[in-house]
Amino acid sequence: MRSTVWRRRGRTSAVVSALGGALLLLGGAVAPAASADSMRDREWYLDRMQAPAMWKASTGKGITVALLDTGVIPSVPELTGKVLKGRNFVEPERGAHKDTDGHGTAMAMLIAGNGANDQGVKGLAPDARILPLTVFGSSKESGTNSIPALVEAIRYAADSEARIINMSLAYEGFTPSDDQLDRIQQAVDYAVKRGKLLLAGTGNRGDKENDVAYPAASLGVAGIGAVDKTSSVTKFSVSGPQVALAAPGKDIPILCGGGMAGYCSSWGTSQATAITSASAALIWSQHPDWTGNQVLRVLMNTAGRPTEGKVPSRYLGYGTVRPRIAVLGGKADPGPADVNPLVAARATASPSPGVSASAAPSKKSQPAATPAAKNDDGQGGTDTAVWIVVGAVAAVIVVVGAVLLVRRRSTGPRH
Repeated sequence: MRSTVWRRRGRTSAVVSALGGALLLLGGAVAPAASADSMRDREWYLDRMQAPAMWKASTGKGITVALLDTGVIPSVPELTGKVLKGRNFVEPERGAHKDTDGHGTAMAMLIAGNGANDQGVKGLAPDARILPLTVFGSSKESGTNSIPALVEAIRYAADSEARIINMSLAYEGFTPSDDQLDRIQQAVDYAVKRGKLLLAGTGNRGDKENDVAYPAASLGVAGIGAVDKTSSVTKFSVSGPQVALAAPGKDIPILCGGGMAGYCSSWGTSQATAITSASAALIWSQHPDWTGNQVLRVLMNTAGRPTEGKVPSRYLGYGTVRPRIAVLGGKADPGPADVNPLVAARATASPSPGVSASAAPSKKSQPAATPAAKNDDGQGGTDTAVWIVVGAVAAVIVVVGAVLLVRRRSTGPRH
């Protein structure tokens, strides 16, 4: 996740903390804002996805999303009464309700935020609940390698009431023979067998190294890419056969991390993953008897297909998520309960989403163009640099404000 900071109610935001070096922060310069639109106005993707219409049919009620991240602060107005106790797999004594960086809290709000009377972030599945599972430590020593915590958290989530496992994170730097990949895959296999739906960000270095990342590339996990307001894949979104779906991931409003007073305009496959998890929650809430395999299949079958090239596309996978097709249409075919569609695709075609590192794109693999997904809503948009909520005064703010899990496996994750 990367973010640039703006102000709310005249209060100046501070600098995001860095989880003791476990998370890499990227800088962003912010210019004076020219308008004072509401938070709801800035959540462009909600109207694009026809969220108000979907909320009349489904709000994600009854669905719990396990959030494997930096923890979640349950006291923020948007998450009141939505956050379960959870567990911290790195520093058990701290619990899962502390979030030094703010990344986990931001993702939780994108999934289940209540909007805080239109002054805060509204999640796409506002009645879903969040199970926070902390897999990153608050210090450099505790945050240097969180893969063991990730594996343990996946297994814990598989045995919990959570149906969706959201992993807005990514690890790079593996070799095909690395035994840590086996441990991740074994945990993923266990969760899939337990009926869970696993989603993970593909990473944010698509315009640079475009390295394959895990667990997005683990077999059975849906790797999520990011699109912008024009439904085009973003330059930063890592591409490759591990991409299963795409979702909005640019100009996304979030609560700034590290105790900051304002909100941030952010981008990343982290955000796209959270929005996809919320999309799944809307569908699953309507069909509580389905398995994760069936919800995933419906997400894939109802996605807005890429306009160019083969499907699945290395940039958009099977397309951009459109939960409204299932939620409002009501005729989606879930298919077999015990067959993961990504595993099935791998068995019948190569390459396909969920490949191993041996079939991953090389570091030099760069998008030659910017593929777009079909946009049936007929709406476009332009990028914005700075946002200010009602009541804020115009100012120039220059901050470091990104939360991007992009360290290699020896120092942490990349996303």
